[in-house]
Amino acid sequence: MSTGHWRGRILPAAPGSRVTRLELFYDLVFVLAFLNVTTLLSAHLHVRTLLAGLVVLALLWWCWVSFAALGNVVRTDQGVLPLIGAVTVVALFVLNLSVPEAFTNRPGGPPGPLVFAACYLVIRVVQVLVLLTRADAPGRAALRSGLPLLASVMLILVAGALPHPPQVGVTWLQLTLWAAAVGIEFTAGGLVRSAGLAVVSAAHVAERYALILLIALGESIISLGLGTKPAAGLPLSWAVIVASVLGVTTIAALWWMYFDTVALELEQRLHGTRDPDARAAYARDVYAYLHLPLIAGIILFALGLKRYLAVIADPHGDPWRVRALSLDYRVLFAGVIIYIVGLLALGVRASHRVRLWPTVTVVALAVVLLPAGRLPAVAGLAVLAAACVALVLAGLRASDPLRREVRQVALQEQVAAEQEQSEWRRRHL
Repeated sequence: MSTGHWRGRILPAAPGSRVTRLELFYDLVFVLAFLNVTTLLSAHLHVRTLLAGLVVLALLWWCWVSFAALGNVVRTDQGVLPLIGAVTVVALFVLNLSVPEAFTNRPGGPPGPLVFAACYLVIRVVQVLVLLTRADAPGRAALRSGLPLLASVMLILVAGALPHPPQVGVTWLQLTLWAAAVGIEFTAGGLVRSAGLAVVSAAHVAERYALILLIALGESIISLGLGTKPAAGLPLSWAVIVASVLGVTTIAALWWMYFDTVALELEQRLHGTRDPDARAAYARDVYAYLHLPLIAGIILFALGLKRYLAVIADPHGDPWRVRALSLDYRVLFAGVIIYIVGLLALGVRASHRVRLWPTVTVVALAVVLLPAGRLPAVAGLAVLAAACVALVLAGLRASDPLRREVRQVALQEQVAAEQEQSEWRRRHL
């Protein structure tokens, strides 16, 4: 079927378009993706499995980024796009099932690395083909988009085909090949001019990434709820209750750090960037690239939280005195540090300034990181929760004119949009 025939079945997006229900349906599968990565790391946590989980997360993230970019240039709920979205969801679900065997093939079933690579190829090829229908020169666009994709898939296949004893797990050579695949995808997809990137609707971009961050935070809540699973059937202890409250408090603080001002500021600056190339570069840096550390930080925090709760709920020790393993508390604290550093990087890219209190918090947590391992697990969670809450309160008490201006503009925009929608509905419905 010709590209021209497909053009009529794929409708372009408009500058004011928002997130569609199909995109939200696609994101539901990413709840499973984040859970799979956390569960995989929680079962066998050491340095190499941690790195393996992060590179898998990076490739999953690029699948999502590509679909988000697709929804910004075409209407994903019109024409043939719902059918294409359904195919993508099925492939992504099977890909999630293969995550535990993405590096090594286990006997008794289809080869895991091949299943992962095939599903990843299907997802990305579908996205590329849809974008080609909007390209002015489909042939050259296919080469620019297709060759890096094939190269990354080949690296994944080669990594899965490497022989190694089952007890070794992930090897450094496999990690290197996967990291190269991630680097190819991120580099090729980030070339604004050659990749043909464009931002049709700034509101869609901002809303899309805010929602996926909410999903990641939701995954951390799920991990918190499942952290006491080994203690199923045991009476609820006060230590578990206190640790859960501290965990939820930290998650709420992480939500506040982003959604109070940062998310609004990023969207407003994207709206105010008029040059198409500058706008695409801003969206690439701020959203496609710099939101990944936020997601990774939340996943690492959820992983540490899950393992902390399992230790505290263990009936064979004193829940108030038990300590987490060294890698567990490093992962827990590192997740929050990476998240706050990501917020700092967003501020530098958007407004070219470094915020004081987040910087102080990062330094304080880095200083506390090693000594906190000698604290009982509940006390370590208390230190982390206190630091995050203190950062939120410091931001509220600081006389920051930028925060007041950003929030005032956001409120005015919300009121204006509500009035416009109410007037349209009054006339037409």
